[in-house]
Amino acid sequence: MESLKECLLARANHGLISLSVQTWAAQNFGLTFPAVEEAILDLNLLPARYQRNQRSLSCGQQLSLFRSKVAVIGCGGLGGYIIEELARLGVGHITIVDPDTYEEHNLNRQLFSKLDNLGQPKVAVAADRIKEINPAVTIVPVQKAFTGKNGKGLIGKVDVVADALDSIPRRLELAEVCEKCNIPLVHGSVGGWYGQVATQFPGEYTLQKIYSRCSGEGGIEKDLGNLSFVVPMIASMEVAEIVKILLMEGSTLGRKMLYLNLLDTEFTEITF
Repeated sequence: MESLKECLLARANHGLISLSVQTWAAQNFGLTFPAVEEAILDLNLLPARYQRNQRSLSCGQQLSLFRSKVAVIGCGGLGGYIIEELARLGVGHITIVDPDTYEEHNLNRQLFSKLDNLGQPKVAVAADRIKEINPAVTIVPVQKAFTGKNGKGLIGKVDVVADALDSIPRRLELAEVCEKCNIPLVHGSVGGWYGQVATQFPGEYTLQKIYSRCSGEGGIEKDLGNLSFVVPMIASMEVAEIVKILLMEGSTLGRKMLYLNLLDTEFTEITF
């Protein structure tokens, strides 16, 4: 009987393994879909779903993404887009944390919200969505509110954390937990036509500097709301920062914040 390696090599088409071959291999060798994905990437082959990545990401980098673990704290506007983009890229393990269910006011911008899942837990809906998009991704849905007390248990074993929260006190708690766990944190926030992105590495205390003069629960989003086109733009910039950290490529926003004013098409970089 052919080994998994022999089967994959024999069925590769110009270095690509189709979804049908990957599914067949999982069934015939009694393996999970993620296990077959790792075997494909280990052979320097590429699942065909990623073929449009390959001019920007090598097979080795794709394998690094597959073996990476990211936690997304918040599964609303920013969180939904971050989760989906990470999954489509092939990040192999995503923990999603959010206590809420979908409400009608989420429909204007939250990627996973729709009429027939109003009232359903956001993390459960997200997990089901990702299964339909990329079965090689392991999703860990946690229907809990992130706090300083439970934070270490939720993120202690991941490589990068994405901030998709809408509460300043919670963001600062998240930043503190990431500092204690020695984990990079990518921050994003949206309000009306405006948004900001920053990356905090251990020892930088960037979020504490950003919010040092802020008081109260929420930021400008409480007054200005959230527009549908601003949310995915900030989320995508967060994902770009996450990927650069995971692959140790390019220049990040460490010790910086990028502020976006889409009403006047202005981009301002602030250094801390």
